[in-house]
Amino acid sequence: MFSFAALRDPTPMVRGDGLLLRGPVQSDFEEWRAVRLKSRAFLAPFEPRWSEADLTAATFAARLKRNKREAASGTELSFLIFEARPPQNLLGGLTLSNIRRRAAQTATLGYWMSVDYAGKGIMTRAVALILPLVFDTLKLHRVEAACLPDNIASRRVLTANGFQEIGIAEHYLHINGAWRDHLLFGLSRERYDSFHG
Repeated sequence: MFSFAALRDPTPMVRGDGLLLRGPVQSDFEEWRAVRLKSRAFLAPFEPRWSEADLTAATFAARLKRNKREAASGTELSFLIFEARPPQNLLGGLTLSNIRRRAAQTATLGYWMSVDYAGKGIMTRAVALILPLVFDTLKLHRVEAACLPDNIASRRVLTANGFQEIGIAEHYLHINGAWRDHLLFGLSRERYDSFHG
């Protein structure tokens, strides 16, 4: 029987600017759980609600299987963000989801940050590191992102990397128990080349 669990993780490793982005592995669970628990109140206004069941080893293992399956099919890549140098503390996470080919050639970018490392420019650097993967390796034409209108830090991450605000989506995502409007941002290959060239 074919098992995705036995596969090497097809998520690429990205290293640079003092950071290491890689797919999560089961040995990350304890640190990941501790960071998520410590950051719960900080992240709650910006994320879907997390229950205790979302923070179990079994749920984490199921998530890893799904990550491998989606990476192998080319529909999603999930990364954890670490310091590049020892002790390589876990800083946050980043996902390229809804990867679509054919005429769209696009992906959706999402991310979260540990409360201990927020406001230090780390996510701006992590997003800058992932963009060459999006445009040069995956050969996508566009990457999109969304954030709550009052999430100034997230807006700064995106605009610092060349994303352009393209509008508002009413009741876009179910966040912290309510359907919330989001600002939509986009970065095309052309804009990326002019911004980073």
